[in-house]
Amino acid sequence: MSTYNIFISHAWKYSEHYNKIVQWLNEAQDEGKLTWKNYSVPSHDPLIDPNTTVGKNKLKSELKGQISPASKVIILAGMYATYSDWIDFEIDTAVDYNKYIIGVKPWGQERVPTKVSSNANIMVGWNKDSVINAILNS
Repeated sequence: MSTYNIFISHAWKYSEHYNKIVQWLNEAQDEGKLTWKNYSVPSHDPLIDPNTTVGKNKLKSELKGQISPASKVIILAGMYATYSDWIDFEIDTAVDYNKYIIGVKPWGQERVPTKVSSNANIMVGWNKDSVINAILNS
């Protein structure tokens, strides 16, 4: 079984969606469906202030370093409105590195930001099986 290197878009202040995706991937791994390595770093490094130019550049450099080795990039469309600048950067970086992008629609939400839907290789619903199948079938 091959290992999937996965980067999951995330926001430090709102980690519940990120944590749920990690839970689903860990459950799938425990069930023997896949093995995966997490290339995301969801916890905030207090030494980086993303509101400063130096901090923003440092964070962009770190994100590039996380996305580069990933084979799959999962974009959580529900955080887009609040974090569009950072998610745009993650999407643009994933596209530049020719990564397979899985867009995940938030539960109960029909509308998805165009930036996400137009760059995702596949869009799936907020559902464990949909996310796992998107990874396995890509």
